[in-house]
Amino acid sequence: MTGEGEVLLVRREGGVARLTLNRPDKRNALDAALIAALKAALRAADDDPEVRVVAVEGAGRDFCSGADLSALRTIAEGGVMENLDDVEGLAELFLLPRRMRKPVVALVRGRALAGGCGLATACDLVLAAEGAQFGYPEVKIGFVPAMVMAILRRNVSEKRAFDLLVRAQPIAAAEAERIGLVNRVVPDDAFAAEADALLAELAERSPSAVQLTKRLLYHSDAMGFEAAVRAGADLNVLARMTEDMQAGVRRFLEGAR
Repeated sequence: MTGEGEVLLVRREGGVARLTLNRPDKRNALDAALIAALKAALRAADDDPEVRVVAVEGAGRDFCSGADLSALRTIAEGGVMENLDDVEGLAELFLLPRRMRKPVVALVRGRALAGGCGLATACDLVLAAEGAQFGYPEVKIGFVPAMVMAILRRNVSEKRAFDLLVRAQPIAAAEAERIGLVNRVVPDDAFAAEADALLAELAERSPSAVQLTKRLLYHSDAMGFEAAVRAGADLNVLARMTEDMQAGVRRFLEGAR
């Protein structure tokens, strides 16, 4: 568990690792220190055999407002190679949740904007409080929401993506759920309890089944239909050999007698 002075708080509750962006005075904006800490914590949670599910949330009123002002100054004043190093680090953060073996859940309260919206939607599941807002305001300052676009396009239709990116207007949690950007919206006063219940439910799932399901789901993104079915067949054989599946089948057969 990390201390209160850290930019990222990490605590484990049973099989759940909870990572809290801890810059509430900056609306949990992403600076170099927070990005590095979050990437390290995600990797550590994925490598921890006791962790079954990972949650990412924000301290204070907001989830994450996107890039810190210091990062914007780097963009404005830095050279090509300096900016390249900066974006590589952020791109790695957006890629990590998909690469991880364990499910990653974004718990969004308040605003999730720009890179903060990208971070939330890069996670496998997004649970949003009723008062949450999502948006991509980058074009308002002449910036292209480039990396987050790849994530957004995998969640919503082309027309909706264009509207969100170019009109750059934030949307309420209910609308984000309607268009497929988030999984579920719950009342603000019930959010903490619903989040705990969801994380506990995921922590009870078979680790091997979840890992293999996640791998196949994302691996089949660029596949044609036949290739995806064949990849599923190969993974099905592998899944049949896991201890979790064999034990589950035995329990099912015994219950059917």
